[in-house]
Amino acid sequence: MGRRLLAAILLGVLAVGAGLLAFGPPRIGDAPDLVWGEHGGTRDGTFSRARAAAIDHEGRLFVVDFTARIQAFDLDGKHLGATWTTPDFRNGRPSGLGIDNEGHLIVCDSHYHCLRVYTADGKELRKIGGEAGKKPGQWGYVSDCVQDRDGNYYVSEFGENDRITKLDRDGKFVACWGESGQGPGRFNRLRALALLPGGSLLYVADACNHRVQVFDLDGKFVRQFGEPGDGLGQFRYPYDVAFGPDGELYVAEYGNHRVQKFAPDGTPLGSWGSPGKGPGQLANPWAVVVDRRGRVHVIDTDNHRVQRVRF
Repeated sequence: MGRRLLAAILLGVLAVGAGLLAFGPPRIGDAPDLVWGEHGGTRDGTFSRARAAAIDHEGRLFVVDFTARIQAFDLDGKHLGATWTTPDFRNGRPSGLGIDNEGHLIVCDSHYHCLRVYTADGKELRKIGGEAGKKPGQWGYVSDCVQDRDGNYYVSEFGENDRITKLDRDGKFVACWGESGQGPGRFNRLRALALLPGGSLLYVADACNHRVQVFDLDGKFVRQFGEPGDGLGQFRYPYDVAFGPDGELYVAEYGNHRVQKFAPDGTPLGSWGSPGKGPGQLANPWAVVVDRRGRVHVIDTDNHRVQRVRF
């Protein structure tokens, strides 16, 4: 009887091991600890298809939606009283937000080919770019921007130009790389950027190539990971990338209605979310940000809300 029990235990262990080998790390599906927001036209504290987010040094969460409103919240979803828009949005709304080294908000004014830098209450401090075109220093659709510890800006584009432009701290052109295509260093709808903590590598959400590409800060290709699909480590339209305080990379997938977690080398560590409208379910998430406590804030775009989870 004892031998039979031991054999059953061993068989169970082997079965679990085989399952992990076949399917990768287990799916992580914790319930969100907070769900907030609603569809509300242009009322403060509500959203109409939120599309980008950023958290500043003071723990303020900024969100921009399809009405072109930029709103400021605390990390529990309380509206902080600041709501504003870019000067003109008749051509289209901003689709990328970032934070500069001074803690100011960088707004990618996508259809106006420029970056705008704001205080937390919406005062515009600076504009970079604004000239449409393909030449160095000119931009098409600006999708995202990050700033490294030396003050250099990295600006992603898609559409007319599928590339990344590097600027110095004064906004002067340094270099650009990339073109349309599927090979390493080529892009198809380059949606978002994130700097590895420590600032040595740039991670790129290459949405319509269903992958993440990694470059050094001079534009040299380092590696890529991901392929089309809905398994762990696969993507359907990765729309945003963000690092947590412990160095894990989070990727929001528009097409798979989930967020995946990765080690910096691209090893999948789990996923969260599934299609739907309930807590823990997502509808075409455009963005993800992570606060200093490691809590993941998911912009649940077509559910007009934000979900917060730790995984």
